[in-house]
Amino acid sequence: MKHHANATNDAETSSTEKAEHAHHGAVLENIEHPFTHPYVHDLPPDPDAHLSEEERAKIDRKLLWKLDLTLIPWLCILYLLAFLDRTNIGNAKIDGLQKDLHQMSAGRYNATLSIFFVSYSVFEPLTNVLLKKLRPSIFIPIIMVAWGLCMTFMGFVENWSGLMAARWFLGLAEAGLFPGINYYLSCWYKRSEFGVRAAIFFSAAAVSGSFGGLLAAAITKMKGVGGKPGWAWIFILEGLATVIFGFASLWFVHDFPDEATFLSDQDRARVIRRLKMDQQSSAEHEEFKKEYLWAALKDYKMWLGMVIYMGCDMPLYAFSLFLPSIINQMGYSSTRAQLLSVPPYAAAAILTVTIGFIADRTRQRGLCNICVSMLGIAGFAMLLGSQTPGVKYAGTFLGALGIYPCISNTISWTSNNIEGVYKRGIVLGFVIGWGNLNGIVSSNIYRDPPKYVPGHATVMAYMIVCLLGGSIALHLLLRRENSLRRAGKRDHWVEGMSYQETEKLGDKRPDFMYTL
Repeated sequence: MKHHANATNDAETSSTEKAEHAHHGAVLENIEHPFTHPYVHDLPPDPDAHLSEEERAKIDRKLLWKLDLTLIPWLCILYLLAFLDRTNIGNAKIDGLQKDLHQMSAGRYNATLSIFFVSYSVFEPLTNVLLKKLRPSIFIPIIMVAWGLCMTFMGFVENWSGLMAARWFLGLAEAGLFPGINYYLSCWYKRSEFGVRAAIFFSAAAVSGSFGGLLAAAITKMKGVGGKPGWAWIFILEGLATVIFGFASLWFVHDFPDEATFLSDQDRARVIRRLKMDQQSSAEHEEFKKEYLWAALKDYKMWLGMVIYMGCDMPLYAFSLFLPSIINQMGYSSTRAQLLSVPPYAAAAILTVTIGFIADRTRQRGLCNICVSMLGIAGFAMLLGSQTPGVKYAGTFLGALGIYPCISNTISWTSNNIEGVYKRGIVLGFVIGWGNLNGIVSSNIYRDPPKYVPGHATVMAYMIVCLLGGSIALHLLLRRENSLRRAGKRDHWVEGMSYQETEKLGDKRPDFMYTL
């Protein structure tokens, strides 16, 4: 790739920048990702060119802290609300939802769970394109207000048909949040920084599980207020909270780096420079073309990512929808079951952030998936093999620990290895959409209480074959591809190309090293 060494922008690059590039290369030669920067071009002027390395590092840390405080807390609250709103039906069930809606059968109840995942999954791949076109500060408030209203109206349904309609529109409105926010964060952070942020964001799901149990136990005390049962108030109050936060998001959700108003011109230049130096074009404007869709569909990483994600996402929904019922079947009362569902979620939230931190530091996301999945497999084996309440409760802990960290880690792993603004958005949409489509499976397998053999066995099979097996396969394939690129056996892909043409190759560039 010698013909790329003398980039036209080198003449404009300060001697300080060259020293920085050389320093980067020297450090990274010794670790898994020996990045060089032969294709970095069109960098905005460096506002810190006159500063020492120590001063530049201090400014970079300050900038990263500013991004974290501005972006992450609000997004965590939004996802906490989203997960609360989609899984609170599990809490409503043990408070008498089925009995009050004309003795709804188990099959009909499962259908109300399933229909959410149909609309949620079908519309997910489209949402990242809409997010890019409409801007996050417009798109996210719109969908939040929409799903908050759907949730509120669920508290007023009087029959199964009404509940089905409300769940369908809830799935449609919520479809854009999870893939959208992961895509959005990947456009702000370097690949080595994204994992722990995605983990913190997703840990809001585990927090919502524990918070949801406590909240449901309190809200159901409102039974009889306004002539409504306790479970109806769960839907009404949590839905209204989402609507309020949706309107507030008009001010608290920011746009992409090239348009975000909270950045000064100097900070904007720093953000765009650090993304480009990380071989990302995510900070740039890019027009949607069909080629990006075809590039995503032809990429084996997307298909394996879908397999891995279904291996943790189906168990996630099975766990969060049925944990109150599983604990209830151990012989505990409704309120006690709500409260006992809190500790497994809390433990899962802590491990999710820990794994995100470890994976960012080691760049071994595949190995993290492999090790963590074994905890979940062991947990569901305990649930299958024992009827002792204490052992089963311990199994729910291991189950949560084995599922939750793998969700955010798989999304980070997929995002790290897909480059190109729209291609990454499309791939994340497909991966997350397919995973959520498997929520239909999770809605229909928990039968035959108190043992729930079909449910636990199906979850365990998904984790062994898809999560563990898929992670091993992708890890080995990416390791092989990195070896070929280091050996120069992919250099011919860029022969005769201009710098712009080379950058458009995204993760197909020979110098792009995959995160293992």
